[in-house]
Amino acid sequence: MSILKANPSLRDTRSYLASFGPRPQRHTPPASQNSSLLSSSDVTTALPQQITPALEPKPSPIVASILNPVVRRTALVKVQGPFTDVQLDSITKGLVYLEKLGLVSVIVVENDELHRGDQDERSSIIEETMRVVTCLEKHGARARPVVGAIVRLGPKPDSDIAIAASNGIPPPEAHTLYSDLIPIRSALRAGEIPVISPFALDSFCRSIRIDANDVIAGLARGMVEAAAEDHSGRGEHDAVYEDVDLTPLRLMIINREGGVPSYARSGYPHLLINLESEYPHIHETFHPPWHHSHPTALSNLSLARTCLAHMPPTSSAVMVSHRSPSSLIANLITNKPAVSSSLPHALLQGNRKLTPNTPTLLRRGLPIQVIRNLADIDRVKMTTLLEDSFRRTLDQEAFYGRLEKTFDYVILAGDYAGAAIVTKEDCPGLDAPITYLDKFAVLPSHQGDGTVDFLWVALHDESYGLGLPFSVNPNGGKGGKGDGRELVWRSRADNPVNKWYFERSTGHLKQGSWILFWCDAEKRLEIEKGRRGHSGLSHVEDWEAGRLEKWASVVFQIPGTWQK
Repeated sequence: MSILKANPSLRDTRSYLASFGPRPQRHTPPASQNSSLLSSSDVTTALPQQITPALEPKPSPIVASILNPVVRRTALVKVQGPFTDVQLDSITKGLVYLEKLGLVSVIVVENDELHRGDQDERSSIIEETMRVVTCLEKHGARARPVVGAIVRLGPKPDSDIAIAASNGIPPPEAHTLYSDLIPIRSALRAGEIPVISPFALDSFCRSIRIDANDVIAGLARGMVEAAAEDHSGRGEHDAVYEDVDLTPLRLMIINREGGVPSYARSGYPHLLINLESEYPHIHETFHPPWHHSHPTALSNLSLARTCLAHMPPTSSAVMVSHRSPSSLIANLITNKPAVSSSLPHALLQGNRKLTPNTPTLLRRGLPIQVIRNLADIDRVKMTTLLEDSFRRTLDQEAFYGRLEKTFDYVILAGDYAGAAIVTKEDCPGLDAPITYLDKFAVLPSHQGDGTVDFLWVALHDESYGLGLPFSVNPNGGKGGKGDGRELVWRSRADNPVNKWYFERSTGHLKQGSWILFWCDAEKRLEIEKGRRGHSGLSHVEDWEAGRLEKWASVVFQIPGTWQK
């Protein structure tokens, strides 16, 4: 039921199977059966396979996939207590289910109420570790307590200065060597979930308790480096089914607070965070009362930023309350937030899924910037983005020639990983030009990684959402200052993306093979609602009368810019 409730799309399912599904191996038929079919050019490649001795029998790919239907990957999990027995039971039940789906947890235990230096702190934290182990085994999993230090205090020598200089993120306060991971590797190979106490070796080789965040950050980097060393030392298909890939695909922070509170949602959690562009802004907009209601939100935000800087680009982090453990399963399958952050604000406010316990999904993300000068656009990169995204050949002369006359601004994600191109279209009978979304494109390699939502939210803040308090953003645009205008665009009636557009638009109009979409300026509607009080808005306001016909007369006549 948890998988069904996740409601994965076809892309989500393919992504999950790519990470956790059986990995087919090349199967070379015996040379004796095919020797008569080999041509002279095949002999040189067939002979070495014929004389290579088989050191030990291996099951066929089909048998291996049946015996082990999923590829085991790892997740770093911070269990940030204290939790009651009932709460811990719910958490561990979810983690055991994740293991069945192929994601093996490497758990680090923390107790916020057990202060460093307290009497018997070491025995108390070991007791917490054993509680987690007991609960995991109660639900049928095999778990192993790791109470010895597996990280070393202090940044890793030599390489940390260069890493910090390259990405601007301070290195972890603890590090680990390849040999330090033997307890974790041993547990995983034995089919056990390692449950780690937050201890580290200091410069005198003493085992001392440190912050669990430092342990996790050190492990994130150390496990990625160890996995890279493993892969470089063996063939592509060696030991695929016998071992576990140490590279962590997820960071899960399970606590009592839930996600990071957002000023745009009246203190409800952020749904999706682009760490690359939003990290400083979240600190600046973090209200003082939240330091008491969510005392570890910012430190966990920093932890996610540090870990994701070392983890693969497709990895994500999730901050979730112990009250919603099923969210972990949905995150594994879809790798998306519980509710899309790019949905209209009114829908999010009335969405029952949005609660104080809604998890926050965090991604490394991409920088977002607004360019208002056409000359600043790299036309080669933009053309590549549009052609790869739409899988069509752009008529560059026609496209850029039109932009010379109508260009308003473009919102870029990363180094042309995504773009929203907005133009100003003159419309007879209207006081101002139409704000027209000419192109909305994301590279195929970034579709499904949050870039689409990051881009649309930035588009909202610069167009129809402009002027609202929650439209203040750090992307170099207008910073939320000004009055929003209706955003209009068109799409082919058979475009599979239309379902996504329907969910985000205020309305649509179908005419022939085209559909006209629009988003109403939200600030204007909010002001009008406040002025009228309980009487509310009518279905068609005076300023809206006749606008669809005027929009359609212009938008449907815009010439195409693709080569035929």
